[in-house]
Amino acid sequence: MTATGADREAAGPTTRGYWWWGRRRGAALDVGLALVSALECALEGVAFAGETGLPVPLGVLFGLLAGSVLVLRRRWPIAVVLVSIATTPAEMGFLMEIVGLYTLAASEVPRRITVALTGMTFVGTFIVSYVRLRQSVSDYGEAVWYVPGVSLFMSLGLTAPPVLLGLYVGARRRLMESLRERADSLERELSLLADRAEERAEWARTEERTRIAREMHDVVAHRVSLMVVHAAALQAVAPKDAAKAVRNAALVGDMGRQALTELREMLGVLRSGDAPVVSQAGRVPLASVGRAAAAAAAVEDGPRLREVEALVAQSREAGMTVELSVEGELRPYAPEVEQTAYRVVQEALTNVHKHAAGARTWVRLAHREAEVAMQVENGPTDGATADAGLPSGGNGLVGMRERVLGLGGVFVSGPTDAGGFRVSAVLPDGGAA
Repeated sequence: MTATGADREAAGPTTRGYWWWGRRRGAALDVGLALVSALECALEGVAFAGETGLPVPLGVLFGLLAGSVLVLRRRWPIAVVLVSIATTPAEMGFLMEIVGLYTLAASEVPRRITVALTGMTFVGTFIVSYVRLRQSVSDYGEAVWYVPGVSLFMSLGLTAPPVLLGLYVGARRRLMESLRERADSLERELSLLADRAEERAEWARTEERTRIAREMHDVVAHRVSLMVVHAAALQAVAPKDAAKAVRNAALVGDMGRQALTELREMLGVLRSGDAPVVSQAGRVPLASVGRAAAAAAAVEDGPRLREVEALVAQSREAGMTVELSVEGELRPYAPEVEQTAYRVVQEALTNVHKHAAGARTWVRLAHREAEVAMQVENGPTDGATADAGLPSGGNGLVGMRERVLGLGGVFVSGPTDAGGFRVSAVLPDGGAA
């Protein structure tokens, strides 16, 4: 694994205050090479002073100054190579030449400059070698190739290996830096993806909780509202009409059993999905939440539009004056469309029981070519029917609107001119079941 930028900054001390060196070991290496090069050039300066007739201390000083330039190899590699070329006629600075060429080839200097300086070094070394060999060898005999061949071999040996090694090291360094940058970028992208996945998981959990709460509200509120209305009627007629009281008691029992049945079905669907695996951090993975939401949303045993008539009959039995009219021919719709249409009618009737006791109510269904429309409208309350005192959480209209808009439909609700209330919704066909 490659270390990130933060890890590299935290790993080991650096020498940012020591000019251009990034690490202490780099500074120590360059200083050591410069000392060795200065010592080499100083020794070679003695021979140079003897050949040119200069004072020996001057030749030594010249060698020390020329050799110590190697300390600048990381900062100014071109200058180091130029100094080594300049000292080639004096036959000094071989270490400086080799290290300088290596550093130049490994650096970010343009390749045309590297090629030009390498060629100058090669030519200078070849000329000096050729002249020295001509002076030292007096008789070649038939081997006229000896001096040029040896000079060429020595020039190549001093220039080619450091340049090739520098090119290799530079390419490898750039490759590692590129891989390190890609690893850092990938780490940042993975971190962003993890954050987004956690946000989506939290959003999915919130949506699922909202959906379950809405479904619970629709199932429980209507049944319990009817039970309360029948219980109130039972309390009123029990002393006067025992037979009617028995019928109302039976209706209350049926309503309770139906409510329990629907709750069991819903809880069974929620339990039938794959149990989400909780991670060590206590978070539910997004995939598990999605599977649970999809399983809960695809309820095939939910209510259907054909059951609206029975729903209206239950409200009639509870004492509501309600009329049902259907336009068009009933046909199968997608399960979510039928369930949403049923829940809209159910919740609207529940609101009438809660807020407009005794009001006359009209339920209208229209099966059109590519949509199904429903409307529940009630007139003003008659004032003679006692209010059952049903509590209201204020979430009925909100839940209906969310259901309808979630399927791409249209939802409108509001008071009528006659003093009643109207709930209208239109749902797209959504494909046949």
